[in-house]
Amino acid sequence: MPMPQYKRVMVKLSGEALMGERGFGISPEMLDYLSEELRSVYDLGVQLALVIGGGNIFRGLAASSYGMDRASADHIGMLATVINSIALQDALEKKGIETRVQTAIEMSAIAEPYIMRRAIRHLEKGRAVILAAGTGNPYFTTDTAAALRAQEVRAEVLMKGTKVDGVYDADPVVNKNAKKLKHLSYLDVLKRQLKVMDSTAISLAMENKLPLIVFNLKVKGNLMRAVCGEDVGTCITEASDGD
Repeated sequence: MPMPQYKRVMVKLSGEALMGERGFGISPEMLDYLSEELRSVYDLGVQLALVIGGGNIFRGLAASSYGMDRASADHIGMLATVINSIALQDALEKKGIETRVQTAIEMSAIAEPYIMRRAIRHLEKGRAVILAAGTGNPYFTTDTAAALRAQEVRAEVLMKGTKVDGVYDADPVVNKNAKKLKHLSYLDVLKRQLKVMDSTAISLAMENKLPLIVFNLKVKGNLMRAVCGEDVGTCITEASDGD
């Protein structure tokens, strides 16, 4: 059996990861795939905390650009993350993983309120914890929520699953000559304005020395390989390859 390098991890998933080929909403096939990938890590004894976005349903920043009040738009986006979290909870529990959803906005009929010590206790008891509704505040992304919650629940690493195999110096979809960057420092990301996570999330990770791993979620087994310390995707820490 593979040996995990980390005992407790925070996994950040985009809402778009749930769409599959649909272009909108939630794909049952993608839910099954994601829950199976997470199950492979859970079976190694790794404690799983998760933050998922809501972009497959509603994106607050986009809506605000069309004239909606930004705070209102972001609150709708937070509710979209709750929808995704409940869907992921259902998929994980069908795989035999006991799961709790905690929300930054209280809605006790469907999920627990986010309480840091309770979240940590769930993790210690072997439950996966999905942390929904972002930080509970407008103007903050789910990337920032993932970096914040990772610190609060004492995760050893923040892993961001994307649709590309790491961070590039240009958009690899547009530029075929884009170069993959295997190891970056937090300052590299900020100075070069690389579109990995928003600057608030990167700054928070840098201040707390939280390692980030960006990897292609669509490649089966990548999450397990990253958790086991294999050379997957891009690693972001204090020092880059050039330092």
